[in-house]
Amino acid sequence: MEVCCMTEKSPIPMTHPPEAILLFDGVCHMCHSSVQFVLRHNDNEDVYFASLQSEMAQKLLATHGYSTVELQSVVFIEDDRLYTKSDAALRVGKKLNGGWRTFSLIGLAVPRFIRDPIYTWIARNRYRWFGKSEQCLLPTPEVRARFLD
Repeated sequence: MEVCCMTEKSPIPMTHPPEAILLFDGVCHMCHSSVQFVLRHNDNEDVYFASLQSEMAQKLLATHGYSTVELQSVVFIEDDRLYTKSDAALRVGKKLNGGWRTFSLIGLAVPRFIRDPIYTWIARNRYRWFGKSEQCLLPTPEVRARFLD
């Protein structure tokens, strides 16, 4: 599968797609803050991003056979495996520096049937609590290469 990384001038084909891609709700303020957090704490700079509203995300989801109808979850694709809800959030945490990796490993030890309802409750209320914008996040020039859309 060929992935393109968009620049201001033209798409740059990538011969090897990134091994870790975070698909986030591009109009959600909480999601925007989460992306900013990952950018600050992912010292290896090996997590790439695309908004769920983008054509790139739609292609990636279709490639993995994941339905986009009423999508209410962050999606993390790592080593060609797709993760959603609390699994996605905690697997992203494993890519972060500091204590976040340890926190994520502990979180993954908690059964999904406990984690996912909490995730779903937060996801269902995120616009009410944190707000919503009419347009997707625009990355700064310094991090633009890590955005696939």
